[in-house]
Amino acid sequence: MPEFDERTQQRMISEIMELLVTHYGGGMSEQQLDSSITLLQKAIDLARTSHEGQFRKSGEPYFFHPLRVSHLAARHWMDFNSVFAALLHDVVEDTPVTLEEVQDEFGEEVAVLVNGLTKASDENLSRETLKAKTYRKTVLLAIEDVRVLCLKFWDRIDNLQTIGALAPNKQKLIAEETRAIYVPLARHLGMGRVSSELEALSLRILYPRRYRRYRNTMDHLRERVDPKLRRIRSKFQNAAEKQKLDVLIRDRWRPFSIPAAKVLGRGVSTLYTLEIQVDRTMDAYLALGLLHSLFPPIPGKLRDHLHFTSQFGYQAIKTTVQANEYRMRVEITTRKLARFNDSGVLAPGFEFRATNFRGLMKSLLEGESPFDTESLRLASASIQVYTPAGDMRTLPEGSSALDFAFEIHEELGLYARRARVNGQTRLLRYRLLDGDQVAIEASAAPEVLPKWLDWAVTPKARNAIRRFLRSKVKGDGKND
Repeated sequence: MPEFDERTQQRMISEIMELLVTHYGGGMSEQQLDSSITLLQKAIDLARTSHEGQFRKSGEPYFFHPLRVSHLAARHWMDFNSVFAALLHDVVEDTPVTLEEVQDEFGEEVAVLVNGLTKASDENLSRETLKAKTYRKTVLLAIEDVRVLCLKFWDRIDNLQTIGALAPNKQKLIAEETRAIYVPLARHLGMGRVSSELEALSLRILYPRRYRRYRNTMDHLRERVDPKLRRIRSKFQNAAEKQKLDVLIRDRWRPFSIPAAKVLGRGVSTLYTLEIQVDRTMDAYLALGLLHSLFPPIPGKLRDHLHFTSQFGYQAIKTTVQANEYRMRVEITTRKLARFNDSGVLAPGFEFRATNFRGLMKSLLEGESPFDTESLRLASASIQVYTPAGDMRTLPEGSSALDFAFEIHEELGLYARRARVNGQTRLLRYRLLDGDQVAIEASAAPEVLPKWLDWAVTPKARNAIRRFLRSKVKGDGKND
């Protein structure tokens, strides 16, 4: 159970303030910064007094929950208004404080974020209907401001970490919902580390025995190999210092997941990654050369994702080396890209394609299964392709010729037969590349097949295909 004494409370408040001033203070005037710090203290005081006398099922004072959520928000580069909203995210739902009072005191922006985190209420509706209504409300507000969804991630992480006092069936429902909705959405926003944490926390609830076995094995493994790993890290650190290369070295152990549990017996080679952070891209390649001069690289294991982003947006050089007795994974990245890898869309400088994100969120409202977001591409990764007339269309990276057809018009997508890409005939499942020129050949009648859902990655195409297949099934039923 997390600590919830006065000392812990004050430490977290100090860290939140320090993080906000560090991340945003440099871009503010002295007057703006003073005003923001004053509002932060007001938000803390309002949250503390509003939740006074309230306790969570675990027995801890309720105020510690919004405090931890706001701490997570500040750690992941969220701004002053986002942290205000994190502190106040339950006051409208659980205390007499109204949304209008929040708006009067902290402004419309904070009120919108708080509203996005407040459950819908209606005495005439069932619990399931209210849950669906709350989900829709969150998605609609997230379309306009992605911070709503990010704040939801921190709220869910803390709830999962402190879920032990709830009934087992309630825990399971929350864990399943997290895996179905928030895990793929976090990955979609480039927040791979957040996605992994949400999944590990959910799986810990759904597979408790497997999780305990995994944790115990990992604890024993780490205790056994740590002295040898320390010597390996020290060897690289000393070599980097001789080359005047400034590096930050981190251990990263694989979080609990079903695939990780299956390879548990393979040890360090599948469960441990040495992460090396440097200042500049050029330094990353210098670090790679230095690493390979110390420890022999394993052929075929080098992947350069510094310039060509990996499927879910991770940016690093990945290699595997034989470090003494251990075959070890190593990732080398810059400090800036490490922020992207940790915080995705929230990190300063992250290239976020808002149009792609809004398309995904609208597709969830239109019926796209959240599980299917696994096959959708990162909001930040996109390609530009052209019609025969030279008109440009922007699509998510990994889109097919079929996605292009639906992007032009739904009817063209339904009637699509094959494509011509850069003058060459291609199947509809052909994956397009940046700069391709695409023409779609249409048939006389729709030839839509269920396997088209495997070929399409855009929400627009997938929803249109589903609607057509459902209407066809209904039509066939009427003819029987």
